Amino acid sequence: MKPPVLTVAAALLMLGATSAANAKGCIKGAIVGGVAGHYAGHHGMLGAAAGCLYGRHRANEQDRQQQQQQSQVNGQGKL
Repeated sequence: MKPPVLTVAAALLMLGATSAANAKGCIKGAIVGGVAGHYAGHHGMLGAAAGCLYGRHRANEQDRQQQQQQSQVNGQGKL
């Protein structure tokens, strides 16, 4: 018997709380991916893992963009 999606989401939230620096974007992505995977053929765990990876990728991408914008505003990004 597979665990319900809410149980998986709760477990991911607890794991994310212990390493908040590495989990930026992972929790939200895992919840959305887990629900989508559950409804797309009962693959909630696979969806949660993929959602976590995508969420972390997006969070890192947004951080890089913010750093570039801040460096350009401060004049450090110009040659």
